[in-house]
Amino acid sequence: MIEKLNLITKEELEEIATIWLESNKEAHEFVDHSYWDGNYEMVKEMFPQADIYVYRDNEKIVGFMGISEGYIAGIFIKSAYRGAGIGKLFIQAAKENYPSLELSVYQKKESAYQFYLKQGFVIKQEQLEEENNEIEYIMSWNK
Repeated sequence: MIEKLNLITKEELEEIATIWLESNKEAHEFVDHSYWDGNYEMVKEMFPQADIYVYRDNEKIVGFMGISEGYIAGIFIKSAYRGAGIGKLFIQAAKENYPSLELSVYQKKESAYQFYLKQGFVIKQEQLEEENNEIEYIMSWNK
């Protein structure tokens, strides 16, 4: 079940930050790990400012989605739980709570952008993400 965190505890912050770091390193093998390590503290500070939705297994957070003003900053799920439909549950929760959504996804992550296409998102534009010199798609969904 998807749950929105209203106040993030220190323990929850550590859990989601660890999932963020591990998931990005696993999912983006074409991006140097130092990029994720270098952004870790900044991203951790941003979590309390976003809407954070979590999925738990036996009280342990195994995945989360961060949204800021309708922008899905990411869906991050522990590797052992991927492919179990949790990502789809996150998207359903987002669609229930926002009239429109936007996100960016690396072109090289075909499985990710194909997932978003299946969830009703469309590719709005293609752009160069300059920090990593990678092409990314800006995708959107509207009610």
